[in-house]
Amino acid sequence: MNQRQRKKLSRRLFGAILVGDAAQAKAVLHAGADPERRDGDGVTPLYAASVQGAADIVRLLLAAGASPDAESRGPGSEGTPLCAAACWGHAEAVRELLAYGADPNLREDHGTGLSPLAWADAGPHPETAGLLVAAGAVPSR
Repeated sequence: MNQRQRKKLSRRLFGAILVGDAAQAKAVLHAGADPERRDGDGVTPLYAASVQGAADIVRLLLAAGASPDAESRGPGSEGTPLCAAACWGHAEAVRELLAYGADPNLREDHGTGLSPLAWADAGPHPETAGLLVAAGAVPSR
């Protein structure tokens, strides 16, 4: 597959994520879209799906090989997928990320920022915080 085709598939994948179309995301991944290819701003597909709470798309991306702990770098879209889901209280997305090995104690900003639990507590999103604690998240000191 050439660079142009990869770029086109990536745009289609982000489009499917944006509208929450899991069937389209699955089709694009099946066609060869890279589940880790960042958009022009540095945002990962998994981060985009996590911040939207699209648990079904989160699951598809993880099953396709997306790293659960890869940090995004886009303006306004920086951080880990787990921090993004926890921040907005997306419990189902948090469950999927944890099931695929996301680190419940990994702080965003390359270890210098907030943890997923800090985001969930700030929400406040008690269900999400409970999931993180059950997975081994330790409160910030």
